[in-house]
Amino acid sequence: MQQPLEPMEIPPGCPAHGNVQMYGPSFGADPESHYAQLRHYGPSAPVDIAPDVQAELVTSYDAALYVLQNPASFVRDSRRWNALNEGRVPAGSPALPMMGYRPNALFSDGAAHARLRGAVTDSLATVNEHQLIRQTQQSANYLISQFSTDIRGQAELMAEYAQPLPLLVFSELFGCPPEIGDRVIAGISGIFEGTPGADEVLGGALTELIALKRRRPKDDLTTRLMEHPAQLSDEEVLHQLVTLLSGGTAPLAAAIGTSSALYLGEDWQVGLPVEDAVSQTLWNYAPIANYAAHYPTHDVELGDRVVRANDPVLISFAAANTDPKLTEHREQLSAKAHLAFGAGPHACPAKDPAFMITVTAVETLLNQLLDVEMRVPFKSLTWAPSPWSRTLVTLPIRFTPRAAPQGPKPAGTNAGQTSQQQTAVSSPAAGPSRTGTGAAPQPKGGLFSRFLAWTRGE
Repeated sequence: MQQPLEPMEIPPGCPAHGNVQMYGPSFGADPESHYAQLRHYGPSAPVDIAPDVQAELVTSYDAALYVLQNPASFVRDSRRWNALNEGRVPAGSPALPMMGYRPNALFSDGAAHARLRGAVTDSLATVNEHQLIRQTQQSANYLISQFSTDIRGQAELMAEYAQPLPLLVFSELFGCPPEIGDRVIAGISGIFEGTPGADEVLGGALTELIALKRRRPKDDLTTRLMEHPAQLSDEEVLHQLVTLLSGGTAPLAAAIGTSSALYLGEDWQVGLPVEDAVSQTLWNYAPIANYAAHYPTHDVELGDRVVRANDPVLISFAAANTDPKLTEHREQLSAKAHLAFGAGPHACPAKDPAFMITVTAVETLLNQLLDVEMRVPFKSLTWAPSPWSRTLVTLPIRFTPRAAPQGPKPAGTNAGQTSQQQTAVSSPAAGPSRTGTGAAPQPKGGLFSRFLAWTRGE
């Protein structure tokens, strides 16, 4: 008797095939083969983005641009979602937090989108470039100080550096006091980790932050959003802050981790700048891999396929960036022609700061730990099985341990200068405690409180 065909052997489009599953260990281990399979359908293909959640996934670069740049035919308001309105999306589906409607610029269209996005982009435009670099360097220096004196000379770079670094930078940009900053970090980290009650923790912390800025406005991103001429309500400010956190911190962590791994990897050409590693990450390992649900306002044709009005159309930024039709002449394109930051009216409003933070984070690591190297080959690294992001699970490194700490040093100085102040225990995101390494006693409080105490030399 003939054995049944494996899923990858069944001809695309065959009724026995069903939708391609874009989740789980198989996808996480080899997303490229899934994208190659999907391309047989044409510029888009039917997928299950989560169990029992169907969508059309655009894998073609040209088709992705068409959808992203055509807001008249493709809108972002997920309250149109047919399956959700008809009760066909399972309760508790992991797709709901990613695709469900929120009153922010990401899920708005037309005048509502222009108003909210304008407030965000104008507020971000006031962030001083040099100040942002200093904040990133200082956050990086602090996190490195937490593991660099470990007598083992080893660390796990994702948990101890790439993941907490954007959280510290954003907490500073938002103007959080220590206790509120701790709760903001705990809340957003808990949301990504699936911790029950994390939404409430984050919402409560941001509500307190907004109330504080109403009483005592300062020169920070939260105050600028609140004072913008668009006159956002407190609830609208809260949702824009959540969007900045969720859309900024996790993708930044992924970009920092992958860029560091590429630069330290066995195939990296010595002498190329860090900027090249970051650009290669954005092209070949798009941190936001599959996202940006659009809803056609009418039935539309994508290649030979017809997508019904109000059925979700997702963009595979990862597949579009590696579209074989594009790679043939990619050398002729601008280094910024990738779609990792999206395109059209909903393109990431913070793409330049995000690039800057990533480059600064990788450069600071290399400057502080001059002999840092990976403990495993790049090809052996494990990737998270999520359809939404392309991020490393772990990034094990080794280095020569640094001398016992003598006190804080200014942001941006090099490893050969005075050692930074060291505390004994890592941040909650940074894995196990490092006791017995000769470090100073641990200050009380969460990650942001300890960081601020370190900057004050406490």
